[in-house]
Amino acid sequence: MFGRAPKKSDNTKYYDTLGVSKNANQEELKKAYRKAAIKNHPDKGGDPEKFKELAQAYEVLSDPEKREIYDQYGEDALKEGMGGGSASHDPFGIFESFFGGGVFGGGGSSRGKRQKQGDDVVHSLKVSLEDLYNGTSKKLSLSRNVLCPKCKGKGSKSGASGRCYGCHGTGMKISTRQIGPGMIQQMQHVCPECRGSGEVISERDRCPQCKGNKVTQEKKVLEVHVDKGMQHGQKVVFEGQADEAPDTITGDIVFVLQLKDHPKFKRKFDDLYIEHSLSLTEALCGFQFALTHLDGRQLLIKSNPGEIIKPGQYKAINDEGMPHHQRPFMKGRLFIHFNVDFPDSGVLSPDQCQVLEKVLPPRTSKHLTDMELDECEETTLHDVNFEEEMRRKQQQQHQQEAYEEDDEPTMPRVQCAQQ
Repeated sequence: MFGRAPKKSDNTKYYDTLGVSKNANQEELKKAYRKAAIKNHPDKGGDPEKFKELAQAYEVLSDPEKREIYDQYGEDALKEGMGGGSASHDPFGIFESFFGGGVFGGGGSSRGKRQKQGDDVVHSLKVSLEDLYNGTSKKLSLSRNVLCPKCKGKGSKSGASGRCYGCHGTGMKISTRQIGPGMIQQMQHVCPECRGSGEVISERDRCPQCKGNKVTQEKKVLEVHVDKGMQHGQKVVFEGQADEAPDTITGDIVFVLQLKDHPKFKRKFDDLYIEHSLSLTEALCGFQFALTHLDGRQLLIKSNPGEIIKPGQYKAINDEGMPHHQRPFMKGRLFIHFNVDFPDSGVLSPDQCQVLEKVLPPRTSKHLTDMELDECEETTLHDVNFEEEMRRKQQQQHQQEAYEEDDEPTMPRVQCAQQ
């Protein structure tokens, strides 16, 4: 018994080590430890000290009694014995027991056969902008390898297997060849007899279901939930759902969202953009139109009385953009980019032009006298596509530069004579 209770502490070191909040539940702790421990395992080139810290943090926080003591009094209280002993045990033992039977095959000893990390399976999932705006679920049927249920991944009826004599159980064979006088090259390759497993199963003892392959194929239907506001390139992960294999920690199935182009809306972060063209009359005298949104709602878009819209002008509507991911009640803005279509030449008669001139602001150009007009040279304006003209000029310039480079004479190299 202590003479006095230790001081309370707000120590969050263990939570920070696992990368979780202080409110994390057991499932979140397991998930965080699983990923971090595999990444930092010394056998995978990870940091041994970090691996040890992760095991210590998980051991304490996964035990309700130790976690309560740690939350109230901190790490020192555990070291002093309030948690029933030291908070630091064998990190490899914790890692092995966490994965049920251990990361090492057989009896769980570090001298046994070590498990490897299985590969993740990555799929692209095409989604529309409507899917990301409204949220959706997509059911996908996939095939994957699973440990044979009949032999439980052993490959044999008896559950036993023999060592491959071709590679002496290593799974690899070394061949040599002479590449020159006194020079020999050694090459390592997968043993063809056991296909790299280091084991062989006799024909009579092979499992009738998997034929000694240890795995069978399974059809699996996954329901992928696409949340409102998710982004292009964002991932939806199904942990431990990839191909199974003996002595292997099963990898994840990862779906990467691929946004398809939308004919009307464009997305930038949490905002939406659309283009809309107005006639000159609408731009000067007012407009209104109905816009069908991504959820099917009809939005009435209209100008204020007396408002004039200039070509290239933007207007914004608050809270009509994309929902924020995991905060769908908050939304960005909807931007409308206005283009103004002017009437074609010849549409307005001289009389109509005079009427318009009385209504519109006066001309800013200087009015020339007859004498000044007599001194000017007459010119003619031609219609032209300026952007197309600039592209043509640039192409001509590149061709001319290429021609000049080919035409340059090459000077012979002169080497100085040595005295």
